[in-house]
Amino acid sequence: MFIATYNAIYTVEDNGDGEVVQVYKGTDHQEHGAMVSLSKGQAVVSALSDGTLLVLSESDEKRIPIGIEDPIASLLVISEDPLTLLIGTDEGAYVYRLVGEEGPAERVKSFDELECRKDWYTPWGGPPAVRTFAKTQDGFCYADIHVGSIMRSNDEGISWEPVTPELHKDVHQVATCPADDNRVYANTQNGVYISKDRGNSWVNRIEGLPVRYGTTIAVHPADPDLLIATVQNGPRGGGAWLCHSENGGETWTQLNDQLTESTDRIRTGCIAFTSDGTAWAVIGKTLYIGKERATDWGAFWTVPESDNEYPIQTLAA
Repeated sequence: MFIATYNAIYTVEDNGDGEVVQVYKGTDHQEHGAMVSLSKGQAVVSALSDGTLLVLSESDEKRIPIGIEDPIASLLVISEDPLTLLIGTDEGAYVYRLVGEEGPAERVKSFDELECRKDWYTPWGGPPAVRTFAKTQDGFCYADIHVGSIMRSNDEGISWEPVTPELHKDVHQVATCPADDNRVYANTQNGVYISKDRGNSWVNRIEGLPVRYGTTIAVHPADPDLLIATVQNGPRGGGAWLCHSENGGETWTQLNDQLTESTDRIRTGCIAFTSDGTAWAVIGKTLYIGKERATDWGAFWTVPESDNEYPIQTLAA
């Protein structure tokens, strides 16, 4: 698994064995944005603030000029050979497709032509964003629009359509599960929604959540009913909770009594399940590990003092 602060990338074994090791250090002015892992956690792609993608493995470091001026909010791996990525922007909500490691990326025309684009917005009046992506094993892709619900593709990101409007439009993360291609999960301003038919219908799953304003969600890779999610008092935080469900979100329990520090907010992208089923969560500058089906949590690692002015931004499992 990979851990990114504003200007550094660290790695640790998926199950938490061994120490956290720094594998990349950028400059003070080179921030990391979206990040996604490759080769089952053996390599990583990170969007840098200079408009390039950093592809980092044990033996190689490569930069890909993608030709996108807008900030990158999200990345999705479609294929590793050749490397094929979907890239979502933070300002304007555009999707680009990169094939190969030379660039540039090409903007996806069908996403630009979605009729519902005219209804996308942000509460503060700025341009919307493609906040997160998710993908099934058989090639369905999902893009969550902040704010504008979820868009769906059945051909690996080439053509797009909206999911049904039963879903709350203010979505903060979309997720899927490798064990069930029909399931789609969303954490929204009104709590968690789950679809069992690829986004054709949705059920709001909020029983047991201490508040409804959701920020992030993760699903166990082998059990589509085992979930962790975060909620907080509002868009600016003011108190946040890490929550757990073992019945597909029908009921939730909060886990904050296992955390050694209180938290004001938990960012999108700061919880994850690794491929072996170990759960992870970022609380402030501390990385927590969740074992025993994400029921047993403890502090695992804190950003070193030399880098502690840069909090953890995202995880890539």
